[in-house]
Amino acid sequence: MVTLTTANDVLKEVYLGVVANQINTNINPLLAKIEQTTSDVWGKEIRKVAPIGLNGGVGSSTEDGALPTAGANNYKQFSLSLKNLFGRIDISDKAIRASQSSAGAFVNLLNAEMDGLIKAAAFNFGRMLYGDGIGFLCKVVSNTATYFVVDSVRNLAEGMVIDVIDADGTAVGNVKKIRITSIDRANKYVYTTKTGMTVDYFASTEQLPVYMCVQGSYMNELTGLGAIMKSSGNLYGLSKSTYNWLVPYAKDIQVSNANTDITDVKIQSVIDKLDEDYGSQVDFIVCSSGVKRNYQSYLASYRSNVNVLDLVGGYKAISYNGIPVVSDRFMPANTMYLLNTKDLHLHQLCDWRWLEGEDGRVLKQNAGYATYTATLVKYADLICDKPCGQAQITGINEN
Repeated sequence: MVTLTTANDVLKEVYLGVVANQINTNINPLLAKIEQTTSDVWGKEIRKVAPIGLNGGVGSSTEDGALPTAGANNYKQFSLSLKNLFGRIDISDKAIRASQSSAGAFVNLLNAEMDGLIKAAAFNFGRMLYGDGIGFLCKVVSNTATYFVVDSVRNLAEGMVIDVIDADGTAVGNVKKIRITSIDRANKYVYTTKTGMTVDYFASTEQLPVYMCVQGSYMNELTGLGAIMKSSGNLYGLSKSTYNWLVPYAKDIQVSNANTDITDVKIQSVIDKLDEDYGSQVDFIVCSSGVKRNYQSYLASYRSNVNVLDLVGGYKAISYNGIPVVSDRFMPANTMYLLNTKDLHLHQLCDWRWLEGEDGRVLKQNAGYATYTATLVKYADLICDKPCGQAQITGINEN
C-alpha cells in the first residue's frame, strides 16, 4: 500500500537523481555545456581568483647575460553570493489516498508532478541563464481594468506567479504574487488574477518605469549572460570601467555594414578577434530565432549542404565549422553570442537536493491545507573566468 513514507522514499531514492539530471543536462543546450562544480565555494559565497594576462618572467638574453626578471601572474578575486534556486511540487492528500491501493496510479501521479516541475525549471533556469541577475521579465507600458500591456512577452508564460515592481524593486500598488492566466502575444496583453484596476493605474499613481518580476526574485537570480555581456557596471565585485578585460568584445554590424544579414565572414571575423587578441576558442554560438533564420537563409543561398550536430540532451544544431549554432527564445533580438564555454562554470554548494526536515521527510503538509509539498533546492551561481574571451554581434537583421 502506498503511504507518505513510501512517497518520501520514492522521491529521495528514485526521482531525485533523474530530475537533477534532467534539469542539469536536458533543459537547455547551453546549460548542458557548462561545467558544474563545487570548487571555489566558501560558505555562502563564491570566491574565485582569476589570472589576468601573461606571466612576465619570460625573455631572451645573451649566453652569459642576466636572466629575465621574474614577473608573477597577475590576479583579481571574483566574489559572488550563491543564489538560492528552488523547485516546488504540491500533492493533495486526496490524490495520495486515491492512489494508495495502486502503485501504478501513484507512479503516474508523481510522474505528472515531476514533468511539470521539469517543464517549469526548463523555462525559468533557461531564462535566468540569459538574464542579468536583476530579474525583470518585461516593462509594463500601461494597463486596463483587466490586463497589462507590456513591451515584450518573451520571458512570460501562463501560470507564472509575478510581482509588479519599480526600478528599485518596490512593489507597486501592492500588486504582488499575482498569477498570469493568459497572454495575448500578438498584442502583448497579459491577463492575471489582478483585476479591477483603473486605466493607466501605474502611470498615474506610481513612479515609472514599472516591471514584472517572478515572485520574490528581484536581484536574486543567476548572474547570467546578460550581466556578462554588459559594457558597463560591476561584475563579480569589480568595475568594468576600471578593468576592461571584464568587457566582452562587441561588434555592431548595423554600424559597420550596410548589409545587416549575418554571414560566415562576419562570424569568422569575431572568432578571429577573440583568438588573436585573447587566445579564446569559440565552441558555442547562440542567437535569437530570427537571427538563426537569417543565417539559415544565407546558408541556403550559398551552400548545398548544411551540417547538423547532435548535442548533449538530445538537441540538434546547425554547424559553423563544427561549432553549434542554436537559437534560444530568451536571447535578445538582433543578437548573436559567440562563447567559449570552457570559461563558464556554474559554482554550486551542492547539486539539487530535496529540502528535508529534522525527521528526514521531504513531503510536508502545508499548514492549514490538505496538501503536501516537496521542495528541490540548489545554491549556485554562474561565473565567467574570462569575460573578454566572449563576444556578441548586434544589429543583425531578423527574418
